[in-house]
Amino acid sequence: PVTAGSVVVPYGHVIGNEKWRGSEIAQRLQGKIRLIFEDGLGLVDFHLSNRTCILYISEADLVAGDEFKRRLVRFRNAISLGGIVIVEKTQISDQYFLAVQKLVVLELGMVLLPVANQGEASQLITQLVSFVVTYGFLLLQVREQSKDHSRNPFIRKQCSQLAEPSVFRTVQQIPGVGKTKALLLLQQFGSIHRLCNASVKELELVVGQTVAQQIYAF
Repeated sequence: PVTAGSVVVPYGHVIGNEKWRGSEIAQRLQGKIRLIFEDGLGLVDFHLSNRTCILYISEADLVAGDEFKRRLVRFRNAISLGGIVIVEKTQISDQYFLAVQKLVVLELGMVLLPVANQGEASQLITQLVSFVVTYGFLLLQVREQSKDHSRNPFIRKQCSQLAEPSVFRTVQQIPGVGKTKALLLLQQFGSIHRLCNASVKELELVVGQTVAQQIYAF
């Protein structure tokens, strides 16, 4: 079983399962990110960080039968990490996609991202790595700031909330707010409570007038 901390991913790197060496994904990732191959990753195809990993379901997996479903369940039960499932959605596999979506998202509670092919998957992995690096940098800033106020329990609580994926996802649901603005808002306000009580003027300093009005109205 893959557990948090059992695989150490160097900053800005991706660790790939040895079976992907020489694949189209690996070839397209070369030069964009630092890719390391390792044996013994089990069900995991790619580790983006110490706590985030990917399981890849190909078109061939979907067409071949129900084995991919068993892999998904084992993947969910075996890991204590953030699991992301990438699925090839093509004209051939489209008929299976709704069932996969229901299993992954509703029953197993994991993130599902459809791609058309391995080339598109490599672009997605590159974007995810960029996000993980940016998110990690902001968390590091928060931790550094919290050291100066280590005796203040309220500031510690506000800083720690930025590390909660559920808080980050919630902020993204606000109209006009995507990943980048959600990160900026949490970095500035530290908690949903403070964000909800922010004035339009305070919001404008972070996201601009238009989005600030949308957030305030919401």
